[in-house]
Amino acid sequence: MRVHITLADELVRELDRRVGPRRRSAFITAAVEHALEGERRWELIESALGAVADDDHPWGADPARWVREQRRSDAARVG
Repeated sequence: MRVHITLADELVRELDRRVGPRRRSAFITAAVEHALEGERRWELIESALGAVADDDHPWGADPARWVREQRRSDAARVG
């Protein structure tokens, strides 16, 4: 689909310098896809907020200690 967008002159000059005028659309498409994926990721993160109760979980008051203990108890882990 064709869309009309407005970009600052300096932005277009840099875009052309980096990818060339014949690759503008492909570059802009990739940039928008990347930005939208980030937005989708944040939506998932925000939707998960509160999914784990603030109490009664295995890591207790000291999550760092719990992680260290988990790592030490893993026989396959080196170090």
